[in-house]
Amino acid sequence: MFIDRAKIYVKAGDGGNGVVAFRREKYVPRGGPSGGDGGRGADVVLKVDSNLSTLMDFRYKVHYKGKRGEHGQGSNKAGRSAEDLVIKVPPGTIVKDAETGEVLADLVEDGQSFVVAKGGRGGRGNARFVSSVHRSPDFAEKGEPGEERWVVLELKLLADVGLIGFPNAGKSTLLSRMTAARPKIADYPFTTLSPVLGVVETGLGDGSSFVLADIPGLIEGAHKGQGLGHEFLRHVERTRLLVHVLDLSGMERDPVKAFYAINQELGQYSEKLLEKPQIIAANKMDLPEARENLDKVRQMLEKEGYDIIPISGATGEGIKQLIKLISEKLAKIPKPKTVEPVKQYSFEEEEPFKIEKSGDIYYISGKAVERLVAMTDLDNESAVYRLQRAFKRMGIDDALREHGIKPGDTVKIGDFEFYHVE
Repeated sequence: MFIDRAKIYVKAGDGGNGVVAFRREKYVPRGGPSGGDGGRGADVVLKVDSNLSTLMDFRYKVHYKGKRGEHGQGSNKAGRSAEDLVIKVPPGTIVKDAETGEVLADLVEDGQSFVVAKGGRGGRGNARFVSSVHRSPDFAEKGEPGEERWVVLELKLLADVGLIGFPNAGKSTLLSRMTAARPKIADYPFTTLSPVLGVVETGLGDGSSFVLADIPGLIEGAHKGQGLGHEFLRHVERTRLLVHVLDLSGMERDPVKAFYAINQELGQYSEKLLEKPQIIAANKMDLPEARENLDKVRQMLEKEGYDIIPISGATGEGIKQLIKLISEKLAKIPKPKTVEPVKQYSFEEEEPFKIEKSGDIYYISGKAVERLVAMTDLDNESAVYRLQRAFKRMGIDDALREHGIKPGDTVKIGDFEFYHVE
């Protein structure tokens, strides 16, 4: 089964906790702090595997969670960092944030990777907090929580040539003639419910070939999502050349009107699709009605600069000429570069915090302050005292007073609640 869209949840590993420890060795009567740092949590990484061609695996597994880093140990031993969780995806996968719709990465090349969720850093052990004032700190940091998010994976086929046209125009039959692909073929609309890829040998004697995709039949209103419009149209975006298959028999619709109707759908979905060069494959020339319509189609469309090749998917007529013309056209069209650049993680300046009041509760948000609270051992009195000092340095205490906070009011930061005390 061909699956070209999936929604998955990814959770990177939390960092390991730092540890509180002191040297207690023979001949070292006053050993100092020796708590080691925790290890880093696993990143969740999407990596392109050219052996995959569908998002089928994500239909059966939706949740992916990286391992957390090991906790630190005494004698200044750091915990081991967790190995990254690598998730394999097919070439042509676009990664979007499920909540915002932002494109995070466009993965097209074999081996290309993208960190979709960063693992949390390990907490520092008490040995890291020694200072001239605090000679024997009795607290350590907890590991930083790993990032988590829902992402949408969309597959856009990486094909050189796309076959477009109305249902029953003969695209699947043509694909089976030109390649070794064997799509299901029958005489009713929407026989092809998913794109099919095939490799076409050019026969030029140099071993060259190109990838051909049968894009399932479009209908009027496809750009609005009618039929399976949106599911089909995005696969056209990657192609370099379009072969427009027209049913010249005219039994279901006028060939010229059909041509303009499909192009209208392409343009309303994306103007860039109309910029792609098109070859018209005038199909079903084994029927007398098609022979009669050929001159009319040529008079209308050749003057607009389109190449028209009469073919018959049923008998094989004109197939070699069509392959030859496609090869000549592709030789002049450069292969496209990555459509969307991979988003790079960088250290961006964060706003320190934001305070909002709802009822009697003051909500404080901000990556820096939420991370600080999450990495504090709230059961340790010394750690809590350090957190209070950090709040004061960040200006949170003064900001809360400006918002009118009173002793006993509730302050909520992330998943944690505090009572305000002067």
